[in-house]
Amino acid sequence: MLLDGKVALVTGASRGIGRAIALKLASEGAKVAINYAGSTEKAEAVKAEIEAAGGEALLCQADVSSSEAVAAMVEAVVGRFGRIDILVNNAGITRDGLLARMKDEDFHAVLKTNLGGVYACTKAVTKLMMKQRSGRIVNMASVVGLMGNAGQSNYAAAKAGVIGFSKSMAKELASRGITVNMVAPGFIDTDMTAAMTEKAREATLAGVPLGRAGQPEDVANAVCFLVSDNASYITGQVVNVDGGMVM
Repeated sequence: MLLDGKVALVTGASRGIGRAIALKLASEGAKVAINYAGSTEKAEAVKAEIEAAGGEALLCQADVSSSEAVAAMVEAVVGRFGRIDILVNNAGITRDGLLARMKDEDFHAVLKTNLGGVYACTKAVTKLMMKQRSGRIVNMASVVGLMGNAGQSNYAAAKAGVIGFSKSMAKELASRGITVNMVAPGFIDTDMTAAMTEKAREATLAGVPLGRAGQPEDVANAVCFLVSDNASYITGQVVNVDGGMVM
């Protein structure tokens, strides 16, 4: 298996893309720490599915935007598994709205979780990885961070920030054997996209050359590659999983 003996921490892993990533990494032999914010029942279901397949998993409820909560989470993971080899920063929220009507708290909440969470988790985990002189970090970006999207100025700003942050980390950490890459999903079937109107869905799909929505597993497959030894000479890169939406 690609990740036999590795320990992975996946944030926002109770549902959607995060769930698919946790299951994929576990299927390749990784021991997985499942971070979640409030969906305890769904997180427990992911853990149960991993264990039913013979894997090992740990539940970690924590607000990724809180440095204190993240420090406690990392301590718990190391206490259970002894190390952290892989970090996937996937946790994120949306608070969509046109700028003219956007509330300040909605703008800052998205930045705090989607960008601040990446900062807090990366900072905490890289201290361990630097001592190990090895590690794989994948941060979830978005095609919205590359091309913008009306009604998502906060989300686009956060995801563009993730890209800049990740490239900086790739340069800072390369000498310690740590790679930092990004995956930018396009239109993926998740709870978030399920809330779209049929008209909006059709309009979005019209801009996807492959003509269909992606699945969470499509994103998980890309993440799995980037955290494996097969990608040991790849760092600072954005991999678009978007059916050709952004070329």
